[in-house]
Amino acid sequence: MTDRARESARIVFTSQGSTAIINADGSGLRYFEFDVPGQESWQPGEFFPDGRMLLVSMEARRDGPGKSFDDYFHLTPTHVWIYDPAQDTLEEILTRERLAVSPRPYLLLKDGRMLVQVVFEDRTAQAFNMNLDGTDAREVTQAGEGLAYGLSLSPDGSRIAFHLAGPSGYQIWTSDVDGQNRVLVAAHEEYLYFGPQWSPDGEWLAYQGCLFRQDSGHDWSDLFISRPDGSEQHQLTDGQALWFGASYGSPENKGGGSNMPVWSRDGGILVSRRLPGSKVAWEHQPQRPDMDHFNRDFKPELARGGTEICRIDPQARDVVQLTCSDPPVWDFRQSASPDSRLLVFCRAETGGPPALWVADADGQNQRQLTRGIDDRGADHPRWVPQVEQPE
Repeated sequence: MTDRARESARIVFTSQGSTAIINADGSGLRYFEFDVPGQESWQPGEFFPDGRMLLVSMEARRDGPGKSFDDYFHLTPTHVWIYDPAQDTLEEILTRERLAVSPRPYLLLKDGRMLVQVVFEDRTAQAFNMNLDGTDAREVTQAGEGLAYGLSLSPDGSRIAFHLAGPSGYQIWTSDVDGQNRVLVAAHEEYLYFGPQWSPDGEWLAYQGCLFRQDSGHDWSDLFISRPDGSEQHQLTDGQALWFGASYGSPENKGGGSNMPVWSRDGGILVSRRLPGSKVAWEHQPQRPDMDHFNRDFKPELARGGTEICRIDPQARDVVQLTCSDPPVWDFRQSASPDSRLLVFCRAETGGPPALWVADADGQNQRQLTRGIDDRGADHPRWVPQVEQPE
């Protein structure tokens, strides 16, 4: 990988509630700063073909401390913006009509519309297909079905895949972008199925299956693939081999979130694989109310092992190890660059914040890019698409 190629590839990520951008060679680090009062955090969303991007900001909790996550999350206002990094301009959207105080955009569609998750005040949730200003909202999922998220758009833009967390458990579905022609892809009483991702050719879905009855924190999972019509389901790993519910940091600086397998352009699947016998430092506490959508106690004395980034060939079932450390660390949030020449991932030591790392696609030439604001962590990296310049 040439230095010039690394310089031209860019990554956005989050740190301490801020969004930033950095070149893959470590240069050009810039934190986005917006003069918008009352916003506690900013998160990056989808990119437009011209390089603009969606941003979601969240205001402070309305109720104050002392209530469970389910009691306040849907009441915390969010705002959706279009940000142009080239011009440094910010424009709020979803301003003409708002179905609830906390809309969250998931996908940009080819017709200038987007798919948005909406959680209402009665805690019911639906996905809607709507204009960027919030008008002409059309139901994609129905009231009472559960929370639809983890939405993924097919390569041709005609279909979506999502998991539905509802009365029947966590299930994988596909449908047209308007919600029609729905197909149940995967459902099982023992598995929490999560995070479907389309293959580059649109012929397969990859998703996770967590044995949630024996893993209340959803720490681990296995990798599954299916055809989008639900046929030909194959389990590609066993023994709950993947790191799913990532948790990291210390009591003063903790974080986490779902860790997803992702496709590379050549048809491989990048995963965060558990080293044998590994156990996280943050122990889930299912017996008490969830106050922060984390609900864990820090027990570093119980931690052991770590994770490594691997590439799985879903057809040959070959597994190639891409990262490795001695002593072990926790590698996760893996993603291949748009040209498949680079790999970005997060790396954290037990009890420490994650840093942003980049490597060649084969795992060689690993380099730390940043540890985030005040070295307190960098997370949720995503590649900036290469913008086609007009002729």
